[in-house]
Amino acid sequence: MARLPRYKIPNYAQHVIVRGNNREPIFIADTDYYYYLEILKNACKKHDCDLHAYVLMKNHVHLLLTPRTEESLSKMMQMIGRYYVQHFNFIYKRTGTLWEGRYKATVVDSEYYLLTCYRYIELNPVRSNTSLVDPADYPWSSYNFNAFGNGSAMITPHEKYLQLGQSADERQQAYRQLFEHQMSNKMMTEIAQSTNKAWIMGSRKFKDKIEQQLARRTEPTAKGGDRRSIEYREKIKSNHPSLVSL
Repeated sequence: MARLPRYKIPNYAQHVIVRGNNREPIFIADTDYYYYLEILKNACKKHDCDLHAYVLMKNHVHLLLTPRTEESLSKMMQMIGRYYVQHFNFIYKRTGTLWEGRYKATVVDSEYYLLTCYRYIELNPVRSNTSLVDPADYPWSSYNFNAFGNGSAMITPHEKYLQLGQSADERQQAYRQLFEHQMSNKMMTEIAQSTNKAWIMGSRKFKDKIEQQLARRTEPTAKGGDRRSIEYREKIKSNHPSLVSL
């Protein structure tokens, strides 16, 4: 099955996932996390990407960002991949690939899904570690910046985040309140599948808009075809004349 083309569409937020090959670790020591974050900051600046949220897990990375040109995202990821693999292979005396294929990415409907995607990303450590109950206790994510204003100069707040309050304190308080509500399994599955399979994460209206811009499907076709459509009915009739009452 042919791979779907990238969403080369500027000024729309995208959720990105990159994994270690065979789900092997891509971070071993604290210095690896620090090095990746430094490259991420430089790559975003060089290739004009606004980074809104991130989490670095032991064997994968989630990013929420807005590329400002059609090539921003791909060039940024190429730069990170090249420099980080050189670092990792040198430090750990290894050769060969580090990543599990190409990165996964999809466009996020900012109106309905953006803040949910923030939460999905920054709650990743809590979901994967039964002893961790507060995302603030995990040092390798953007949560402490978005929720408390601590740390990272590499984060550019999204417009939707800025709408949470008039001041930084108001926004951070409102952001923390978002994490008081548990995410449904259905929503988490939708986010994961949309990103892994490059389907748009958004409303029907938003999907139609992106389809018109890019001339490509933004969601999977219904299995078995649309049984209500004239085209489907005619196809069935031509192949199976006896089923004229379908």
